[in-house]
Amino acid sequence: MKILITGGAGFLGSHLTKRLLDDGLKVVCLDNFITGSKSNIVEFERNSNFELIEGDVTTPIKMQVDGIYNLACPASPIHYQRNPVATTKTSILGALNMLDLAQMNNARILQASTSEIYGDPLVNPQAEEYWGNVNPIGIRSCYDEGKRLAESLFFDSNREFGTDIRVARIFNTYGPKMLINDGRVVTNFILQAIRNEPITVFGDGTQKRSFCFVSDLIDGLVTLFNMDNQVGPINFGNPTPITMLQLANEIINLCNSKSTVTFTELPQDDPKNREPDITKARELLGWSPKIDRKTGLKSTIEDVRRQLEYINFD
Repeated sequence: MKILITGGAGFLGSHLTKRLLDDGLKVVCLDNFITGSKSNIVEFERNSNFELIEGDVTTPIKMQVDGIYNLACPASPIHYQRNPVATTKTSILGALNMLDLAQMNNARILQASTSEIYGDPLVNPQAEEYWGNVNPIGIRSCYDEGKRLAESLFFDSNREFGTDIRVARIFNTYGPKMLINDGRVVTNFILQAIRNEPITVFGDGTQKRSFCFVSDLIDGLVTLFNMDNQVGPINFGNPTPITMLQLANEIINLCNSKSTVTFTELPQDDPKNREPDITKARELLGWSPKIDRKTGLKSTIEDVRRQLEYINFD
């Protein structure tokens, strides 16, 4: 089988690429390298089953493929708020173009959606039936509403044209190959702890997130893609939340850091609680996360140290 991964040089895309290549599949990586990195995929260059196309999902593309994972889109606030219109275009035009390609090939397509479609939720934990609490004109709306409309396009395409879709709602994921300057909380805290700098916590630190290690998430995506009788949406994440203050202290301890915690203003529309209800993933897919947070954070800290060593050496 030949699988197209849009955003294949990104954090999740590169891990998915490795998984599919290890499974013996042919993989085409499509990436414009705005947030993806060639260093993430350099290990695949000599693999005859790997092909790289430098391009953008906002431009229609024609090729023969057996399946598509649509992962292309900036995922961290610092990136999507820097280019909000381009982010919305990526979500909407990218979805339309990839759905067209899937229909052209009679291929299955998985949409990498997000917990952001729930906005700042008024219901905890968040189940797939919850419609969310999203500010449609806020600074996060380019990503939130873009992903919500992408889901709408996927389900309309399924109903109108019979497109073979899968929709995965991804909660906070972390692990090796994260960009260390992407502004996400795990890498932010790790960088500050390694440098013994004050760790910056937004608000009073009581807001909660649920962190899923990347290998667990990839297992979930592949399982959903390969299921013949599940369309989704399906939540993928760790159902055990942690406060940002707890996370900061855990990372300080794991880094043997001298950092202290400082507090700053909470950003606009920052969710107070992200906690996935993964009942459907457990019951329908037999999926639940396996990597505990301490193990995952240690692996991520080691990777950040390696990236810093490379930057300093270079």
